[in-house]
Amino acid sequence: MKRENVLIPEAELARQRAFMGKIRTFWGETQPAACVETFGCQQNVADGQRLMGMLETCGFRFTNEPKEADLVLVNTCAVREHAEQRVFGNLGILTHSKKENPQQVIVLCGCMAQEERVAKRIRESYRHVDLVFGPQALWKFPELLWQVYENRKRVFSIQDEHGSIAEGIPVVRERGVKAWVSVMYGCNNFCSYCIVPYVRGRERSRDPEAVLAEVRQLVQEGYKDITLLGQNVNSYGNDLDIQYDFSDLLREIDQIDGDYWIRFMSSHPKDATQKLFDTMAQSRHVARQLHLPFQSGNDRILREMNRRYTRAQYLELVQYARSVMPGLVLTSDVIIGFPGETEAEAMDTVSLVKEIGFDALFTFLYSPRPGTKAAEMPDPVPRAEKQKWFDALLEVQNAQSAALHGAYIGQTVRVLVDGESGDADFPLTSRTEGNRLVRLKGGPELAGHFIDVKITDSNTWALYGEPV
Repeated sequence: MKRENVLIPEAELARQRAFMGKIRTFWGETQPAACVETFGCQQNVADGQRLMGMLETCGFRFTNEPKEADLVLVNTCAVREHAEQRVFGNLGILTHSKKENPQQVIVLCGCMAQEERVAKRIRESYRHVDLVFGPQALWKFPELLWQVYENRKRVFSIQDEHGSIAEGIPVVRERGVKAWVSVMYGCNNFCSYCIVPYVRGRERSRDPEAVLAEVRQLVQEGYKDITLLGQNVNSYGNDLDIQYDFSDLLREIDQIDGDYWIRFMSSHPKDATQKLFDTMAQSRHVARQLHLPFQSGNDRILREMNRRYTRAQYLELVQYARSVMPGLVLTSDVIIGFPGETEAEAMDTVSLVKEIGFDALFTFLYSPRPGTKAAEMPDPVPRAEKQKWFDALLEVQNAQSAALHGAYIGQTVRVLVDGESGDADFPLTSRTEGNRLVRLKGGPELAGHFIDVKITDSNTWALYGEPV
């Protein structure tokens, strides 16, 4: 797809701003309320913040109570069946608020909305939903919403599109120290278990100057923990027709003055390079933390997953990363129970976890996604059997996490205080450079600051400490 067909022209963006003005005028002196609920990954969170930015420009204020809202927006995730069922459950509950307020507009968007089978189900069985659109149509949300208000008819925008990039969309970020910055959109990998490439379109990278300007602005505004997002950030720049990759982008961001950390996810092993790890090691601001999903420790399963690397290649990447970044905090994603996986193959995954010693894992029992290649594969092993393999994995990882955390007791570490915990004994939450959760003693005046903390206790999931 040619680059000029990816970037949304300024004239089209101006047209969307005009629709925002129309919606604001539509409400007159009344300030409508919007309730926005986002499911899924950080990319969804970033999308939700842009949707909130457009709603705020349309004149909306925000509430957490659907019954109080003139508009309810559900921003969905399609990666796992559990998240999908939660969305349908929430949509069912919204029939009550719609009955109490027939003028309420209910919006379904995000990855689920882009799936044809989901859109059909919404059209036929959830007739109280007024607007449905996928990630590719996010930039024209004001126009779609205006069509609902103007015509009082249901609107569906789920065309099969490659995707686009729209710069300059307003953003509403949570108050605090953390911010998300999308550096690219879409995915070209087509892992056999994953629906994302089908709903988010092909890979497309934002212009480096646009990313740099956004990060620079965030640092000036006081954000101190900034995460760069992409389905595979290591593919950044492949479509820019210039000799510029993700490592180059990190190097330029690192030159921005300020006291802040840069993180990134997700990073695909097939595209991770020594250049990337060298850049991380040489930087001032890029955290020595790497989330590198391996998914399986068995080569046959990796082939079936279409991951395009081997166990040995993954181990080689980890070895090099740790050699240039001693103390690197390493996390990963793993799937147990892939179709056709045997117990021996699942135990290869467990053995890899033991061999590497991950700081933490995001662990998943395989969840079939209709429309993917894996969903059509024979899957003879009962879920109960897969659960035993999964439990074995958790036992190993939890023990590793507890041991790694225990080694911190007595150490003094630098943390960024990022919020309140609700725990009377340890009322603050904070993160180390390696993104480890540290629960703290101390007052709310510490929020938003880097401080030194002495670690006094730990468990599998967190460290505990007090300011030095």
